[in-house]
Amino acid sequence: MKAIITTRPLPVDDEESLVEVERSRPVAGGRDLLVRVAAVAINPVDTKVRASVADSDGVILGWDAAGVVEATGPEVTRFQPGDEVYYAGDITRPGSNAEYQLVDERIAARKPASLSFSDAAAYPLVSITAWEALYEGLGIDRLGSDGGKTILIIGGAGGVGSMAIQLARLAGLTVIATASREASRDWVLALGAHHAVDHRQPLPGQLAEIGFPEVDFIANFNNTDSYWEMMAGLIKPFGKIVGIVETAHPVDLGLLKAKSATFSWEFMFTRSKFQTPDMDAQGELLAEVSGLIDGGRIQSIVGERLEGISAVNLRKAHQRAESGALVGKLVLGGWE
Repeated sequence: MKAIITTRPLPVDDEESLVEVERSRPVAGGRDLLVRVAAVAINPVDTKVRASVADSDGVILGWDAAGVVEATGPEVTRFQPGDEVYYAGDITRPGSNAEYQLVDERIAARKPASLSFSDAAAYPLVSITAWEALYEGLGIDRLGSDGGKTILIIGGAGGVGSMAIQLARLAGLTVIATASREASRDWVLALGAHHAVDHRQPLPGQLAEIGFPEVDFIANFNNTDSYWEMMAGLIKPFGKIVGIVETAHPVDLGLLKAKSATFSWEFMFTRSKFQTPDMDAQGELLAEVSGLIDGGRIQSIVGERLEGISAVNLRKAHQRAESGALVGKLVLGGWE
């Protein structure tokens, strides 16, 4: 099978940064699905892992895919060959930048019937991350009992932010999203944010101007270090903050003490990496997201497309991700 690998840290414009090779098709065992990959999407984790790999045998990146089940392991009970699925995979296993991939059935779901494979591939990683961040990390009641409370979403125009805006609206929250450019501002407002504020300017003054000097929840999908003191000032007493980007330096948790505020991490690979007893929660939430999409309650988060999965196009996709100018998700469909 075709597979696109990286072997060592290289700038993305180097042709050796991502190269196509031939690999043996994997064999499904246990609870694995063997999926024929039809489409993939790019996430920041792809570029971060590419920048740190040192493996002469090569590593297959990719943590978003949609495709067709080709075969199943002997313990699989939820799927059968021919099923169309979508998933984010497991960071400890080979990724989706290959014609065939193994994925545990517990972290996969049937893809939205209303979407093409390319469009479906945009959703898994960011849906899981946003869902877990809001409904688990922040403890927001998705059925609406927190309706009217306020949430600040930092990094609103990115993939995770694009899903978080919509999930927060479904829960009845007042959503304030950061966006600095006209295109990203238009994007977050179109997805349902009530207000857009410019993260390149001090946030406290902007929030005060729109009537929210403090907020109940903060979901930071950007730089944790840069926003730490600001978040401590903006969060309400007993409020909750969640982050997804690891810190480069220790942060002062003491800043949250007087407000009895809570900070939690979200890392969507935790369940699969540690094989937690509730690992199937991710497959279940993806099934719910699929229903929301097919029911017209979740809008498209696809910002850009490239036709054909190839080393050349993946290098282009990584370059766009590293530019910081990508709005929504970039998807690649079909093998060249």
